[in-house]
Amino acid sequence: MPAIHTREPALILRAGAQARQHLIDHGLRAEDVDILPGAAGGPKAVGLAGLDRAVFGDFLPRAPRPRTLIGASIGSWRFAAVAGARDGRDAAHRLARLADLYTSQRFPKGVTPREVTRRCEKMLADLLADSDDRILTNPDYRLVVVVIRSRGAIGGDRPLGLGLGLAGVIGGNLLSRRALGAFMERGLAYTGEPELPLEELRDFTTHAIPLDVKNLRAVLLASAAIPMVLEGVRDIPGAPPGVYRDGGLLDYHLDLPYRSEGLVLYPHFTDRVIPGWFDKPLRWRKGDVGRLSRTLLVAPSADYLARLPDGKLPDRSDFKRYLGDDPARERAWRQAIDESRRLGDEFLELVETGKFADRLTPL
Repeated sequence: MPAIHTREPALILRAGAQARQHLIDHGLRAEDVDILPGAAGGPKAVGLAGLDRAVFGDFLPRAPRPRTLIGASIGSWRFAAVAGARDGRDAAHRLARLADLYTSQRFPKGVTPREVTRRCEKMLADLLADSDDRILTNPDYRLVVVVIRSRGAIGGDRPLGLGLGLAGVIGGNLLSRRALGAFMERGLAYTGEPELPLEELRDFTTHAIPLDVKNLRAVLLASAAIPMVLEGVRDIPGAPPGVYRDGGLLDYHLDLPYRSEGLVLYPHFTDRVIPGWFDKPLRWRKGDVGRLSRTLLVAPSADYLARLPDGKLPDRSDFKRYLGDDPARERAWRQAIDESRRLGDEFLELVETGKFADRLTPL
C-alpha cells in the first residue's frame, strides 16, 4: 500500500502556564479572549494576512465583547484596520486591503526618508479612508498604539547625528536593556478611561496619550517611523513635546505585564517573544514567562515557512533582495498572502475540533 503523505502543521502553538491550563479545561473560546498584542515587524504582517482574517473576520465576531488591541508599528496598523471595520466581514476585507497596499509599495534605490514618509502617509490614508471615528468609538475593540518619545542623541533626523545616537543605543542596550531609558520613553496612545489592562509599568518612563481624531493618524505614522527609514513625527497633539518614532524600538514584541481576566491571544510572526528591536541578535533576551502566563501565541511553523518563497515571511530585506525587480517581489509576497490562508484554516479547524491542548508547547 502506498504511503499517504500529509503536510506538517502550519501553526506552532505556545502557551503560558495559566493559558495552557485554561485551554486544557475549556478549549479556545472567543468569549475568553480579552487582549490581543500586535508586534512590530513591517512586511511580516503580509505573511499573517490569512491568520488575521480568520481571527478577526470569523473567530472573535462569534462572541462580540470589549477587547483591547495593543499594537506597535505594523501591529498598530493591523489593529486600526480591525477597529475601523463595521463587522467581521469588513475587518477581513480591511486586513486584505492592508496586505495589498503594503505589497504594492515600491521604493527605488536612493529613496529619502522624506519620500518614504510621504508614501507611508498615503498608504495610511488609503487604509483608514473614512474610518477614523469608528476606530475611536468601536465598542468591541479598544486600540492602544505604542510609540516612543525620542530623547537626546536620537531626537533629530540628521543622518550623522541620528546614526551616532543609534550606535549609543545599541551599545547601551548590549549592557542593559534599562540603558534604553536614556534615549527613549514609552508612549501609549488610547481612548477611554485611563486604566489599561496592564500592571504598573515601572521599567521605563511611560506617557499616556489621549487618542482622538486630531492625532490618530500622526500617532499611527509615528508608531511605524523606523529611524533612518522614515522621519520622526514631531509634537503629536495631546502628547508631551518631542519627536516620536516606532514603538517597536522599545516594545518590539510587546513583552508587557498583561492583566487579563481570560486569555491573551497573540497572532505572531515567530514563536519567540523579543522584548525590544535591539534585542533581536541577543538570544538571551526573552519574554518574561510571568508576564505571558495567560498568553496563547500562534505563529507559523518552521515547516510552513520553509515552503514559502525564499523560505521565510516577507520582510524589509526583500526591498533590497529584489531591487530593480518589484514585480518579482510582489509575486513572492502575493504567494505568501495566498499561502497564509492555510494558517487561518488550521486555526479555525483547531478551534472547532478542540485539539489546541494536544499541540501546546510552553511559552
